[in-house]
Amino acid sequence: MAQFFSLHPEQPQPRLIRQAAEIIRGGGLVVLPTDSAYALACTVGDASLLDRIRKIRGVDERHHFTLMCRDLSEIATYARVDNSQYRLLKATTPGAYTFILEGTKELPRRVLHPKRKTIGLRIPEHVVVSALLAELDGPMLTSTLLLPDEDLPLTDAEEIRDRLGKQVDLVIEAGYCGPEATTVIDLTSGTPELVRAGCGALEPFGLAD
Repeated sequence: MAQFFSLHPEQPQPRLIRQAAEIIRGGGLVVLPTDSAYALACTVGDASLLDRIRKIRGVDERHHFTLMCRDLSEIATYARVDNSQYRLLKATTPGAYTFILEGTKELPRRVLHPKRKTIGLRIPEHVVVSALLAELDGPMLTSTLLLPDEDLPLTDAEEIRDRLGKQVDLVIEAGYCGPEATTVIDLTSGTPELVRAGCGALEPFGLAD
């Protein structure tokens, strides 16, 4: 059964952050709260972890994974970002957005979209996740915790442990985490394109009605 950590949403316990980072570094699959919905998270590039996420999500190899980063400089390491894209990212991060960008050679091919060679990137605005990323000193590969044949992500940490306790290694609870996923914006064409409307506002991209 998965371990269960209850963290303070504003002042997460350093000891539990360190333990969670150790689980992730050791190849664990973790469920954590974000500034949008709960997400599945792991280290970058482990093929077996990608397979575990795909199995839980019920998705195929064309599923866009998301690289969760600490800041813009980290995004620039893993994605090709031109000046106009950088300005948009700077104006809207951290926040509840996932951006589709072309990946760089710093990323294993297996985490990129097989045809487009793209990946989702986000900088979350969540104290617990920020502390975990700082402890890891690097990004995490993530995917929204949306189960097959369900319309909304799960919102209750204890229910998540009950349902997925044998499929994940750790569930982190840190107060309420809503059911709405990030807004997904594709920036690869030069003009922002809406892929999924979610928590993040559309006005900064000129996409609001």
